[in-house]
Amino acid sequence: MIKSVLIVGLGSFMGGVFRYVLSVGLSRWGKILSFPISIFMVNILGCFLIGILYGYFKNKEVDSYLILLLMTGVLGGFTTFSTFSLEVLQLFQQNELLKATFYVVGSVGLGILACFLGYIIGNR
Repeated sequence: MIKSVLIVGLGSFMGGVFRYVLSVGLSRWGKILSFPISIFMVNILGCFLIGILYGYFKNKEVDSYLILLLMTGVLGGFTTFSTFSLEVLQLFQQNELLKATFYVVGSVGLGILACFLGYIIGNR
């Protein structure tokens, strides 16, 4: 368990650093476009990368620590949106259309609502 936690922690550190570097590098474009392009691109890139890893690892014998490092750690630290997207994909692949739809609508809708309520509480 300790080894797994350390591997995920190392990956999360690397993913967080990658996210920061990419965000800083793209921040100029966000100002030009008046759009949060940095995190938008991080989310899309993270989804693309987790799709590649999932597709590559799915039918192979892969060390579970490598999966923990790359998918849970690096990409989890880079963006949790990638994990969310993978879980939605997996629900669709399992023909769980109702669950997938609820997960998407519920996560986004309730996430925004929770953020708004948290803002109201924190802004008192």
